Amino acid sequence: MKMNPLGRTGLMVSDLCLGSMTWGTQNTESEGHAQIDMALERGINFVDTAEMYPVNPISAETIGNTEAIIGTWNAKNAARRDEYVLATKISGEGMGYVRGGARVSGATLREALEGSLKRLQTEKVDLYQLHWPNRGSFQFRKNWTYDPTGRDSAQLVRDEIADILEMAQTLINEGKLGALALSNESAWGIAQWCRVSEERNLPRVASIQNEYSLMARLFDTDLAEAAVAEDVGLLSFSPLATGLLTGKYRGGAIPDGSRMTLGPTLGGRNTPRAHEAVEVYAAVAEKHGLDLTQMSLAWCRVRPFMTSTIFGATTLEQLDVALGSADMELSDEVMADIDAAHRSIPMPY
Repeated sequence: MKMNPLGRTGLMVSDLCLGSMTWGTQNTESEGHAQIDMALERGINFVDTAEMYPVNPISAETIGNTEAIIGTWNAKNAARRDEYVLATKISGEGMGYVRGGARVSGATLREALEGSLKRLQTEKVDLYQLHWPNRGSFQFRKNWTYDPTGRDSAQLVRDEIADILEMAQTLINEGKLGALALSNESAWGIAQWCRVSEERNLPRVASIQNEYSLMARLFDTDLAEAAVAEDVGLLSFSPLATGLLTGKYRGGAIPDGSRMTLGPTLGGRNTPRAHEAVEVYAAVAEKHGLDLTQMSLAWCRVRPFMTSTIFGATTLEQLDVALGSADMELSDEVMADIDAAHRSIPMPY
């Protein structure tokens, strides 16, 4: 599997990253362990989680359980911990199940990281991501009504960044943290993080984890430029549009145990135009004899700002299909048809 540099950290991560957010609700501990085993065997060296996981649904009772499942795998396979890069996330503003939804600060960064280290049964988190900016974000369909006025002042944002980066440096010095990263951020946000790190000689953020798929392409312009210029590459989440781009919901189907049975709106993605878009992309895949899931992941992998594409699975069969995208190369003809499809039905949700 192709390896890519993780920002300026010196770490190399696999083109595909194993997501874990269903472990503890839709997946058992043993199933999560089996997914890690298969992923490592097939060339993945990157696993992503978060302190608030599992989802579907998120609940106060299950917060941290996904990290704990990874932790029991680490405990059973202590000699293999160096075989993969481990990424997790700190919850923050508005995420009321964790620390009452407190803003991320230097103090909460330490508190949250030390909690994650215990659950993960490891001495170090390689990549620690801020799940949500303190000032809010236009991600998760908020772009349709986004209003940047009335937000935190630029100076407050930079002061909070400095506080967080200073603590990150301390935690790096203690050997508990490898690198800091962003999630659900904007191009302006990336610029502020890089500016403060340069002005104060503090650690640089290594990456940004935002939603990105054939059907969710807000990253394509300003964010893409910022990511490339600052070496803050994208870790794309939901590259299969919460399962829409697997084709499993085509024709009105709702498979038992699928995400749609647990959250019918798919986080605002379940729209008539989304299903129209699936049919357009499915037609491209069928025209070229490709699997829709694999085509969708392979397309993400070759985007010029992509560091790694995070995907999840609830069965080993799904995982096997997704892993099959690692060696898929899309022809110029396929790429042209995908471009035409996007122009015909952009932003379907």
